[in-house]
Amino acid sequence: MAAHSLAPRALYEEVAELLRQRIFSHELEPGSWIDELKIAEAYGISRTPLREALKVLAAEGLVTMKVRRGAYVTEVSDRDLKDVYHLLGLLESDAAAVVAQSATDAQLQKLQVLHDALEQSAQPEHVNLEQFFIANEQFHMLLLDIADNRWRNQMVADLRKVMKLNRHNSLLKSGRVAESLNEHRALMAALQARDADECRQRMMAHFKNGLEAAN
Repeated sequence: MAAHSLAPRALYEEVAELLRQRIFSHELEPGSWIDELKIAEAYGISRTPLREALKVLAAEGLVTMKVRRGAYVTEVSDRDLKDVYHLLGLLESDAAAVVAQSATDAQLQKLQVLHDALEQSAQPEHVNLEQFFIANEQFHMLLLDIADNRWRNQMVADLRKVMKLNRHNSLLKSGRVAESLNEHRALMAALQARDADECRQRMMAHFKNGLEAAN
Protein backbone atom coordinates (compact mmCIF):
# COMPACT_ATOMS: atom_id res chain seq x y z
CA MET A 1 0.00 0.00 0.00
CA ALA A 2 1.37 3.42 -0.91
CA ALA A 3 2.08 5.91 1.85
CA HIS A 4 -0.83 8.26 2.49
CA SER A 5 -0.81 12.04 2.84
CA LEU A 6 -1.01 12.12 6.62
CA ALA A 7 -1.22 15.79 7.59
CA PRO A 8 -2.74 17.34 9.65
CA ARG A 9 -3.47 14.27 11.78
CA ALA A 10 -0.53 12.72 13.63
CA LEU A 11 1.06 9.85 11.73
CA TYR A 12 0.28 7.25 14.39
CA GLU A 13 -3.40 8.33 14.45
CA GLU A 14 -3.69 7.84 10.70
CA VAL A 15 -2.03 4.43 10.95
CA ALA A 16 -4.36 3.49 13.82
CA GLU A 17 -7.38 4.36 11.67
CA LEU A 18 -6.07 2.33 8.70
CA LEU A 19 -5.55 -0.70 10.95
CA ARG A 20 -8.89 -0.16 12.69
CA GLN A 21 -10.73 -0.39 9.38
CA ARG A 22 -8.78 -3.52 8.38
CA ILE A 23 -9.79 -5.10 11.70
CA PHE A 24 -13.46 -4.13 11.32
CA SER A 25 -13.53 -5.55 7.78
CA HIS A 26 -11.88 -8.74 9.15
CA GLU A 27 -9.02 -8.37 6.69
CA LEU A 28 -7.05 -8.71 9.92
CA GLU A 29 -8.96 -11.53 11.60
CA PRO A 30 -9.59 -11.98 15.33
CA GLY A 31 -6.69 -13.88 16.87
CA SER A 32 -4.30 -13.12 14.03
CA TRP A 33 -0.75 -11.88 14.64
CA ILE A 34 0.00 -8.37 13.42
CA ASP A 35 3.21 -8.45 11.38
CA GLU A 36 4.74 -5.09 12.32
CA LEU A 37 7.61 -5.25 9.83
CA LYS A 38 5.35 -6.13 6.90
CA ILE A 39 2.80 -3.41 7.76
CA ALA A 40 5.49 -0.76 8.31
CA GLU A 41 6.98 -1.57 4.90
CA ALA A 42 3.55 -1.54 3.23
CA TYR A 43 2.72 1.90 4.68
CA GLY A 44 6.21 3.29 4.09
CA ILE A 45 6.72 4.20 7.75
CA SER A 46 9.07 3.33 10.58
CA ARG A 47 7.97 0.96 13.34
CA THR A 48 7.79 3.77 15.93
CA PRO A 49 4.48 5.32 14.73
CA LEU A 50 3.15 1.82 14.08
CA ARG A 51 3.82 0.84 17.68
CA GLU A 52 2.15 4.04 18.89
CA ALA A 53 -0.87 3.16 16.73
CA LEU A 54 -0.99 -0.33 18.21
CA LYS A 55 -1.01 1.19 21.72
CA VAL A 56 -4.09 3.22 20.72
CA LEU A 57 -5.85 0.12 19.40
CA ALA A 58 -4.87 -1.82 22.52
CA ALA A 59 -6.45 0.89 24.69
CA GLU A 60 -9.65 0.52 22.62
CA GLY A 61 -9.63 -3.24 23.13
CA LEU A 62 -9.14 -4.03 19.44
CA VAL A 63 -5.58 -5.28 19.84
CA THR A 64 -4.03 -7.46 22.55
CA MET A 65 -0.34 -7.06 23.34
CA LYS A 66 1.43 -10.27 24.38
CA VAL A 67 4.81 -10.20 26.11
CA ARG A 68 7.64 -11.17 23.73
CA ARG A 69 5.08 -12.24 21.13
CA GLY A 70 3.84 -8.93 19.77
CA ALA A 71 0.36 -7.65 18.92
CA TYR A 72 -2.67 -9.73 18.04
CA VAL A 73 -6.18 -8.80 16.92
CA THR A 74 -8.40 -9.33 19.95
CA GLU A 75 -10.68 -12.36 19.97
CA VAL A 76 -14.12 -11.74 21.45
CA SER A 77 -15.38 -14.55 23.65
CA ASP A 78 -19.06 -15.30 24.26
CA ARG A 79 -18.62 -13.77 27.72
CA ASP A 80 -17.10 -10.61 26.23
CA LEU A 81 -19.97 -10.26 23.79
CA LYS A 82 -22.56 -10.78 26.52
CA ASP A 83 -20.90 -8.15 28.72
CA VAL A 84 -20.64 -5.65 25.88
CA TYR A 85 -24.28 -6.03 24.84
CA HIS A 86 -25.37 -5.77 28.48
CA LEU A 87 -23.54 -2.48 28.97
CA LEU A 88 -24.69 -1.08 25.62
CA GLY A 89 -28.26 -1.95 26.56
CA LEU A 90 -27.95 -0.09 29.87
CA LEU A 91 -26.28 2.97 28.37
CA GLU A 92 -28.45 3.31 25.27
CA SER A 93 -31.71 2.56 27.07
CA ASP A 94 -30.89 5.37 29.49
CA ALA A 95 -30.13 7.65 26.53
CA ALA A 96 -33.48 6.74 24.92
CA ALA A 97 -35.31 7.67 28.12
CA VAL A 98 -33.51 11.02 28.22
CA VAL A 99 -34.41 11.71 24.59
CA ALA A 100 -38.08 10.90 25.22
CA GLN A 101 -38.14 13.50 27.98
CA SER A 102 -35.96 16.26 26.57
CA ALA A 103 -35.75 16.10 22.76
CA THR A 104 -37.21 18.92 20.71
CA ASP A 105 -39.79 18.16 18.04
CA ALA A 106 -37.13 18.95 15.42
CA GLN A 107 -34.74 16.41 16.97
CA LEU A 108 -37.43 13.72 17.01
CA GLN A 109 -38.10 14.51 13.36
CA LYS A 110 -34.42 13.87 12.55
CA LEU A 111 -34.71 10.48 14.24
CA GLN A 112 -37.86 9.81 12.24
CA VAL A 113 -36.00 10.55 8.99
CA LEU A 114 -33.38 7.94 9.88
CA HIS A 115 -36.08 5.48 10.89
CA ASP A 116 -37.74 6.03 7.52
CA ALA A 117 -34.39 5.20 5.88
CA LEU A 118 -34.37 1.95 7.88
CA GLU A 119 -37.86 1.16 6.63
CA GLN A 120 -36.84 1.88 3.04
CA SER A 121 -33.74 -0.31 3.20
CA ALA A 122 -35.65 -3.26 4.70
CA GLN A 123 -38.39 -3.67 2.10
CA PRO A 124 -39.21 -7.41 2.03
CA GLU A 125 -38.86 -7.62 -1.73
CA HIS A 126 -35.40 -6.01 -1.66
CA VAL A 127 -33.45 -5.76 1.60
CA ASN A 128 -30.41 -3.50 1.24
CA LEU A 129 -28.20 -4.72 4.09
CA GLU A 130 -25.49 -2.14 3.60
CA GLN A 131 -27.97 0.73 3.77
CA PHE A 132 -29.67 -0.87 6.77
CA PHE A 133 -26.32 -1.09 8.60
CA ILE A 134 -25.60 2.57 7.88
CA ALA A 135 -29.04 3.90 8.84
CA ASN A 136 -29.11 1.72 11.95
CA GLU A 137 -25.77 3.05 13.20
CA GLN A 138 -26.70 6.63 12.33
CA PHE A 139 -29.96 6.29 14.29
CA HIS A 140 -28.19 5.03 17.41
CA MET A 141 -25.48 7.70 17.16
CA LEU A 142 -28.02 10.50 16.71
CA LEU A 143 -30.01 9.25 19.70
CA LEU A 144 -26.86 9.44 21.81
CA ASP A 145 -25.97 12.89 20.48
CA ILE A 146 -29.43 14.20 21.39
CA ALA A 147 -29.15 12.70 24.90
CA ASP A 148 -25.94 14.76 25.11
CA ASN A 149 -23.69 13.04 27.65
CA ARG A 150 -20.12 12.97 26.34
CA TRP A 151 -18.98 10.39 28.89
CA ARG A 152 -21.72 7.97 27.88
CA ASN A 153 -20.95 8.63 24.22
CA GLN A 154 -17.28 7.75 24.75
CA MET A 155 -18.15 4.52 26.56
CA VAL A 156 -20.61 3.51 23.85
CA ALA A 157 -18.08 4.30 21.10
CA ASP A 158 -15.49 2.04 22.76
CA LEU A 159 -17.99 -0.76 23.36
CA ARG A 160 -19.24 -0.63 19.77
CA LYS A 161 -15.68 -1.04 18.51
CA VAL A 162 -15.37 -4.26 20.49
CA MET A 163 -18.80 -5.38 19.24
CA LYS A 164 -17.57 -5.00 15.64
CA LEU A 165 -14.89 -7.62 16.33
CA ASN A 166 -17.58 -10.30 16.50
CA ARG A 167 -17.50 -12.52 13.41
CA HIS A 168 -21.26 -13.03 13.41
CA ASN A 169 -23.02 -9.71 12.99
CA SER A 170 -26.49 -10.16 14.49
CA LEU A 171 -28.16 -8.49 11.48
CA LEU A 172 -26.86 -11.23 9.18
CA LYS A 173 -28.96 -13.87 10.93
CA SER A 174 -32.01 -14.94 8.95
CA GLY A 175 -35.02 -12.84 9.89
CA ARG A 176 -33.05 -10.51 12.17
CA VAL A 177 -33.43 -7.44 9.92
CA ALA A 178 -37.23 -7.71 10.11
CA GLU A 179 -37.09 -8.25 13.87
CA SER A 180 -34.73 -5.31 14.35
CA LEU A 181 -36.97 -3.09 12.24
CA ASN A 182 -40.02 -4.01 14.36
CA GLU A 183 -38.02 -3.18 17.50
CA HIS A 184 -37.09 0.20 16.00
CA ARG A 185 -40.72 0.86 15.13
CA ALA A 186 -41.76 0.23 18.73
CA LEU A 187 -38.93 2.43 20.01
CA MET A 188 -39.80 5.22 17.60
CA ALA A 189 -43.45 5.09 18.67
CA ALA A 190 -42.41 5.33 22.33
CA LEU A 191 -40.14 8.30 21.52
CA GLN A 192 -42.95 10.09 19.68
CA ALA A 193 -45.23 9.41 22.66
CA ARG A 194 -42.46 10.73 24.95
CA ASP A 195 -42.81 7.65 27.14
CA ALA A 196 -39.42 7.40 28.87
CA ASP A 197 -40.09 4.09 30.64
CA GLU A 198 -41.32 2.45 27.46
CA CYS A 199 -38.28 3.73 25.56
CA ARG A 200 -35.98 2.28 28.18
CA GLN A 201 -37.69 -1.12 27.99
CA ARG A 202 -37.78 -1.16 24.19
CA MET A 203 -34.08 -0.36 23.86
CA MET A 204 -33.11 -2.99 26.45
CA ALA A 205 -35.15 -5.58 24.54
CA HIS A 206 -33.48 -4.47 21.30
CA PHE A 207 -30.02 -5.26 22.66
CA LYS A 208 -31.16 -8.47 24.35
CA ASN A 209 -32.53 -9.75 21.04
CA GLY A 210 -29.41 -8.53 19.20
CA LEU A 211 -27.20 -10.56 21.55
CA GLU A 212 -29.25 -13.72 21.01
CA ALA A 213 -28.91 -13.26 17.24
CA ALA A 214 -25.17 -12.58 17.48
CA ASN A 215 -24.36 -15.88 19.17
